[in-house]
Amino acid sequence: MWVGGALGSVRSVATIRTATVEDTASLHDVCLRTGAAGEDATALHEDPHMLGLFWADPFVHAPEAVALVVEDAEGVGGYAVGVPDTGAFERWRDEVWLPPLRRRYPRGSGRTPADAAAVRLLHEPPPTDPAVLRRYPAHLHADLLPRVQGHGWGRRLVEDVLARLVSAGATGAHVGVDPRNARGRAFWQRLGFTPDAGLGEHLLVRGLRPPVTR
Repeated sequence: MWVGGALGSVRSVATIRTATVEDTASLHDVCLRTGAAGEDATALHEDPHMLGLFWADPFVHAPEAVALVVEDAEGVGGYAVGVPDTGAFERWRDEVWLPPLRRRYPRGSGRTPADAAAVRLLHEPPPTDPAVLRRYPAHLHADLLPRVQGHGWGRRLVEDVLARLVSAGATGAHVGVDPRNARGRAFWQRLGFTPDAGLGEHLLVRGLRPPVTR
């Protein structure tokens, strides 16, 4: 638990904890409200669950996945999720997680262009480049609502996830950032993620080291 202040103001008490299935609605809400290159995507989607079903929920269920939320008096205000082995996660996702969703959302469904694009993603998720997996096998996502941005919560969430991924054996991590999301890109770069020209402009990467024991 943390209480902080800035410029004489008092921020509300908030906590970081592990996400559970009971957080599904909140994860979907955060994912939707940050789903347009970091901005609110509510007006783009008739189905408010489409984004969360792909980008958030799997990390609550997948083996070895890490899913953390920051929660204040208004509820869940953000999350960070990750897996130490993206290749294994994608195999699990494609074999276990996606088949029921594909039956629920058949090809060609989706009442808005954004929903239709999300349906296509359920049926044709692009595999991560093997060159990325060899050097940076872990990957993360993080989304925060405006009320918890700028107070250090994103950094704390990501650093906690990274520590857990290192403990699980990850030696490097990558994140995908929409080129339109300048704030998001700056956030990840402040946390030590950098571009690698050979891996694509939408990826930022970071090597991971286990903590030194004395």
